[in-house]
Amino acid sequence: MTIVKFICSVLAMLQFAGMTLNIIPFPKDVDYGGTAYVEPQVSEWLTLIENGTSRYSIVRGAGAGPSEVTAANELQKYLEQISGVRLVVRTDAAFPSPGEIIVGKTNREETGTYTIDRKALGDEGFRLLVSGQRLIIAGGELRGTLYGVYTFLEEQLGCRWFTDDVTTIPRTSVVKINAHLDDTQIPAFEARHLNGDASEAWQVKQKGNVHVNTPAWGGGYNNVTWDVSLDKLVPDSLFDEHPEYFAYREDTGERTTAHVCLSNPGALQTAVANARKLIQNAAPGQNILHVGQKDNQDYCQCPACKALYEQYGAVSATMVLFTNALSDALSQEFPAVTYTFYAYLECEAPPVNLKCNANVTPVLCPIHACYAHPVNQCGHLDGEQYETFSYRFGNPEPAYVDIVEGWGKSAEKIYIYNYTVNFLNYLQFAANLQTFAPNFKYYSENKVAGIYYNCGGGHNIAAFNQLRNYVKAKTMWDPDCDVERHINEFLAAYYGEAAPYIKDYLDYITAKVMATTHSFVMEWHYQTALLTNAEVAKLDRLWDKAEAASLTPEQRFRVETARLSFRYNKANTFRGEFSILNPYRGKLNEQLYDDLKAHGISMICAFSPMPPKEEINFFLTAPVDWR
Repeated sequence: MTIVKFICSVLAMLQFAGMTLNIIPFPKDVDYGGTAYVEPQVSEWLTLIENGTSRYSIVRGAGAGPSEVTAANELQKYLEQISGVRLVVRTDAAFPSPGEIIVGKTNREETGTYTIDRKALGDEGFRLLVSGQRLIIAGGELRGTLYGVYTFLEEQLGCRWFTDDVTTIPRTSVVKINAHLDDTQIPAFEARHLNGDASEAWQVKQKGNVHVNTPAWGGGYNNVTWDVSLDKLVPDSLFDEHPEYFAYREDTGERTTAHVCLSNPGALQTAVANARKLIQNAAPGQNILHVGQKDNQDYCQCPACKALYEQYGAVSATMVLFTNALSDALSQEFPAVTYTFYAYLECEAPPVNLKCNANVTPVLCPIHACYAHPVNQCGHLDGEQYETFSYRFGNPEPAYVDIVEGWGKSAEKIYIYNYTVNFLNYLQFAANLQTFAPNFKYYSENKVAGIYYNCGGGHNIAAFNQLRNYVKAKTMWDPDCDVERHINEFLAAYYGEAAPYIKDYLDYITAKVMATTHSFVMEWHYQTALLTNAEVAKLDRLWDKAEAASLTPEQRFRVETARLSFRYNKANTFRGEFSILNPYRGKLNEQLYDDLKAHGISMICAFSPMPPKEEINFFLTAPVDWR
């Protein structure tokens, strides 16, 4: 460490201390990303429905596929909810008329008054167009037209589907649109995964397409295998007969089922045979075979594997070679199947001078990245080796830039497995709403074609997971969208009159994290932003105002649930009413436990549920111990 770097680190430490103690001011305005929304100026309106009547009908193709039939029916349903008028759905076999809303591919395109370039739009792009007196919503036949209908209802008529239970459908006697409407949209990513507890119908409304099975919703990207799958391809039960199929570890001098020896020909032959059976037995629409290692770093260190690591400069070399070999063996028999593998932990770094087959895609898992700052700007990583003074207060180069761009040289496209919560502390607020847009923008410019999403399920609902899921959906489709606008709309619908206070809380805690620390997905409670007593009191006043607002019972329950995240933080750091000096702290911890349970939260981390109440000493423990 040079003297210059040391001085810079010391200055950074002093700045950190000053901002943490709130002596040095830090920027309070949070840029959530995207481009500010500008309300379009409409010079001429086209009226579709007025005062209980309409001259319009909805026209779809007589031979329309399942999702375009759904699109026409959904448009009919929501227009009726908006206006009370139920438009007739006809096929294009009917005689044309000027008053038509054309949905999908129809013979009306043959008249030459408009064209839809489906080759340019792909499976999911769409065009919203007014041509004369007609409204056209059409795009890719697989899912594009359906997405076009939902986007029309949302962006032109004001519908919102924030969650399965919280929606906004405007009520009006007049439905009118821009008479010069012409809007073409193509998604930034081909695969868009919305993980969580939401229904398939909600995910489709948000244009998510991973693990969507129903043909009426257009299907989606569905896996034959997913997550940890090497144990399905090379089962642990083979160990006694064929220990050579499994990883050799130099530290023990023995083989272990913790991983597969990916260079072993017998292991590959076994994997090919099992993959063939899995594909043959897969449900219709399942056409991605995923190769995922177990969640550890006990990769094989046998001489053959080590030679390949050395030859290609990375442990991931054997994973690429193994997955390539699977595709070579099975592609002719199953031409529709593609192959993915985890670029995860030891396999994170790409190999050099080794290409993935055209139908093989790495799924990069940036589990060590900071999620409080854009991945192409922040070089701070999670891990014991980085817990040093020089690293913590230095300015390391962004490591994932080389990793992402390196995989871009090895593969035709990349998928990203995006982590969005703190898996050690589900209830700890993950300050990452401001990085979805810049991260996805960077990824979209560097051969990333899909975003998978790990949000830990529904147990972290107190940490604003529904909001996070909604924002992620919007930014996956369009990283340039106005994120703050989407946040404000969600908060207003979800929390009612408490929304302004909750937005102030989100802004403040996000700004403090960004200014003073970093955010990781395996982060202990003491690693998040440290708050002064004055800051804790200030944020508690915001929550008090939120709970004092005029709310429906449902909104009040959501506000109480959201506040649990802040209460959890205070209890773990002995702040506010949970001070170590408060003799009633044990009772307050017990009340927090009861409130967590009452609000549907049974896990505070990803690895175990909370123990029964009678097993906890609430005075001697903090919530972080309830696992």
